[in-house]
Amino acid sequence: MAKLLYIHMLGYPAHFGQMETLKLIASPRFSDKRLGYLGAMMLLDERQDIHILITNCMKNDMHHQVQYVVGLALCALGSICSEEMSRDLSGEVEKLLKSSNPYIVRKAALCAARIVRKVPDLMEVFVPTTRQLLSEKNHAVLLTGICLVTEMCTVNPDSLQHFRRFLPNLVRMLKNLIMAGYSPEHDVHGISDPFLQVRVLRLMRMLGKGDEDTSEMMNDILAQVATNTDSSKNVGHSILYETVLTIMDIQSESGLRVLAVNILGRFLSNSDRNVRYVALNTLLRTVSVDYNAVQRHRSTILDCLKESDVSIRRRALELSFALVNKNNIRTIMKEVLAFLDVAEPEFKSFIATNSLVAAEKHSPNKRWHIDTVLTVLIKAGSYMQEELVFTIIAMLSQTDQLHGYHTQRLYVALTNDISQQPLVQVAIWAVGEYGDLLVTGQVENEIGGGEEEEEEEEGRREVVQVTEDEVLDVLERVLQSPQSSPATRQYTLNSVMKLSSRFSTSLPRIKAMVSSYGNNMDMELQQRAVEYCAIFSKHDNMRKVA
Repeated sequence: MAKLLYIHMLGYPAHFGQMETLKLIASPRFSDKRLGYLGAMMLLDERQDIHILITNCMKNDMHHQVQYVVGLALCALGSICSEEMSRDLSGEVEKLLKSSNPYIVRKAALCAARIVRKVPDLMEVFVPTTRQLLSEKNHAVLLTGICLVTEMCTVNPDSLQHFRRFLPNLVRMLKNLIMAGYSPEHDVHGISDPFLQVRVLRLMRMLGKGDEDTSEMMNDILAQVATNTDSSKNVGHSILYETVLTIMDIQSESGLRVLAVNILGRFLSNSDRNVRYVALNTLLRTVSVDYNAVQRHRSTILDCLKESDVSIRRRALELSFALVNKNNIRTIMKEVLAFLDVAEPEFKSFIATNSLVAAEKHSPNKRWHIDTVLTVLIKAGSYMQEELVFTIIAMLSQTDQLHGYHTQRLYVALTNDISQQPLVQVAIWAVGEYGDLLVTGQVENEIGGGEEEEEEEEGRREVVQVTEDEVLDVLERVLQSPQSSPATRQYTLNSVMKLSSRFSTSLPRIKAMVSSYGNNMDMELQQRAVEYCAIFSKHDNMRKVA
């Protein structure tokens, strides 16, 4: 049987050994029973009817004089119990919960938790024994008892009101653990039974959520845990982490929430990357609870963008966008855009989308808004979603005072790079709409004016003087480029047509460019070219701009 179980672990079929497990379970020898129950837990599950045959053996073994045999039966029941088996044996498990043997009680409590998860209706069978379990002095029994109560609260939220009456016991238990002296049996790196402390904190979090009176009873003990736990070891980090989650989930005092966020701030300075990741993840969840407290750690969060660990950078990026407001958007976006230069491709789409959303909501003025959008477009144009192109075009069309400015910047970007299709499409649209501003002095005047005193230096960008032929050369290069998508060529042909009403000396060249696509293989381009040629020949009087 042992060899068969090993073969099963390697992934080979071993179902033919199921009946042998039943024979071993029925054996009077402990070694046979141990192997039999192990085989049953590995080879059987509730989907197979054969597992019901061991119900009677389990019932008999639960009354065995040897505690380890009882433990085997309880362990197997918790592992493979079906709804029918749970109903048959729940009474036996409930009796074992009242045993005077701590070993049996903790096995029975864990088995009961599994039964409650499987059949929530049986929870009423075990509720009366929970008070006794939570009053035990044995830490192992306490731990399993809390696991059972936690499972009950999870599967049936209506039971929370019943278990809230046990909160004084939990508070006293946690206080004893904090104040207890050195105990070799429970000490882990100088902290008394951290496993029990974590379980108690989780249960308290469930009991206090949404209940103001219960939360108020927890405030003092949570403050003691937060201030008295040693944070130099990983054991202390786990307890402080659970404490922070509890403080943020219950209706705690504002001072206590600030203390919790400060703990996470200390985590961010830890040398262990796992601790820093946990801190960022938790801050992301708590930023909606206490925005101002998290905001105090903004500089540390932005420093995490320079981490080598990709998961930490991702969480820091998400948290940075969550912290953006009108007062800090310049600082945060400066760091984010610097990160965009070195970010991996999977980050660039996220950064581009969220940067545009943040700039739309919190931009201090139109000039800064346009500068930010164009910078993102130039740095990560290829990673933008198609819908964002329309959003950017709509935004640019509404900034009447800056048409020449953004057209100038986009034209320069277009001459340097025609591979990023979203960038090319926006630039081509701008050139088609406001191309006349590129060849007149209006561009220079607009750029030189500036909107804000602090942006004067930015406003003095060097203006590139262009001619009509140079603009058309760039558009022709885009039309002929193999990197241009069909949508980009359509944008370009439209822009060329628009420029026929804006450029005064290049009409023959524009007509030639348009007519050359009258026989194009792309039906959309061909149709547009033919229609535009018809406008030239039959409706030329409509071409001039009013």
